[in-house]
Amino acid sequence: MITSISRATPTIGAYPQQSSMAAKNNPSDDSSLKSAASKAASDKNTLQLSETDQKIIQQLKKRDTEVRAHELAHLAAAGGIARSGANFSYQQGPDGVQYAVGGEVNIDTSAVAGNPAATLRKADIIKSAAMAPAQPSAQDLQVASSATAMAAKAVAELLALTQKAGKNPLGSLLDVSA
Repeated sequence: MITSISRATPTIGAYPQQSSMAAKNNPSDDSSLKSAASKAASDKNTLQLSETDQKIIQQLKKRDTEVRAHELAHLAAAGGIARSGANFSYQQGPDGVQYAVGGEVNIDTSAVAGNPAATLRKADIIKSAAMAPAQPSAQDLQVASSATAMAAKAVAELLALTQKAGKNPLGSLLDVSA
């Protein structure tokens, strides 16, 4: 089962989300010149925007930074159980730039069949990934809670297996060696 850890929030400002427009592909153009020209045009456009639009842009830039840091924290903690990179939803600002306003990282939250010890380790990774951002969302807390339940079930399975095998699940209380 694949579940996602996500941070979804309403969009900022009054501008509807629009898909980004791809630039025309002209092999004679130098990409570094394009980006410098694009930045200069963006800076010029920002200077021509109203004070309200400039405030919206600042909010969008801040939100973009927060969203990207949040999702990258999930991704870094998820390690091998991440099923994809971070996916973002965007909002176009009054300057024509697309800003990330929401995102998610899909992770595998299924138990490891027939291996409660591996399931316990995986549940710990899931919980760590869910709680990795500085401010986990409600969805993140729900995923962490599910991981805790998965871990409790794995511990119960491990105890049942060790008792069935006649082993002391707590191990030796005293280790004497000569």
